[in-house]
Amino acid sequence: MTIDESLRSFLQHLAGVRRVSPRTVTEYGRDVAGLATFMLDRDPSSAPEVQSVDVYVLRAWLGLLHQKFAPSSIARKVAAVRTWMRWMRRRGIILGCPADELGTPKVRRGLPTLLSAEAAHDVVEVAMPAGARGLRDRALLEVLYGSGLRVSEICGLDLDSVDLETATARVLGKGRKERLVPLGGKCVAAIAAWLVVRNALRHPVRLTQDTRALFLTARGARIYPRAVWVVVRSAGMHGAGRADLHPHALRHTCATHMLDGGADLRAIQEMLGHASLSTTQRYAHVSVEQLMRVYDGAHPLARAKRVR
Repeated sequence: MTIDESLRSFLQHLAGVRRVSPRTVTEYGRDVAGLATFMLDRDPSSAPEVQSVDVYVLRAWLGLLHQKFAPSSIARKVAAVRTWMRWMRRRGIILGCPADELGTPKVRRGLPTLLSAEAAHDVVEVAMPAGARGLRDRALLEVLYGSGLRVSEICGLDLDSVDLETATARVLGKGRKERLVPLGGKCVAAIAAWLVVRNALRHPVRLTQDTRALFLTARGARIYPRAVWVVVRSAGMHGAGRADLHPHALRHTCATHMLDGGADLRAIQEMLGHASLSTTQRYAHVSVEQLMRVYDGAHPLARAKRVR
């Protein structure tokens, strides 16, 4: 079996059985295809087969990656190939998994981009242009910061996903897992104001619009991630002087401010839709002030009087 034949079946498995996101399917396909291209460059006489992928080929491929990519990218590519080979082993296509013998590069994770409470307020409350687009942008920012949604999740919201009476939204997260997230009072008000003028955003010629999507582009289509990035970057620049602000930073900030306010880490995990609590711990970076408050209130030595 060639790598291309195996890869097609593997990607169908990811999308149909494991139900991973389309982006993950694309990235895994690109990473495994990169290995196939590497092997084809070494031996152009025939299409590379899965049985030819041994630890020596993988180490040579890994050496080439180290010349071109950062450790985080290499780690992702190794993980993709390892997942693919383990899938083939489970199905009896190959007997072993040589990718298990590869070491994964150490990736140093920096702290996530965060805003102070004052800066977050300035970003969300930044002056918006008049009209439907301004009200849409205000609602977008309120949902991103108020409910900690991912970009893909806010783009996927439908009109019937939001219940303003109960102040909740049904969100389809990673792995197509659905969860219910709360909407703050300002968020509800912003969405309600946007819905009043939503019909104003239509295609300039056909006068059509997406009838299901909650948030629309200026041409009436469902909003897409790049458009959300533009809104957040503009609000970050004008509201807080932060040209580096991105939508995920608002998600990080939401989690951190909830934690600082006393929210339980498990509750934050449920709200953000994290499968692992360790992910929540990284995103919800604990501020030094919060850490000191917890220490002063909990540690016996912090409460003990000094003996002179």
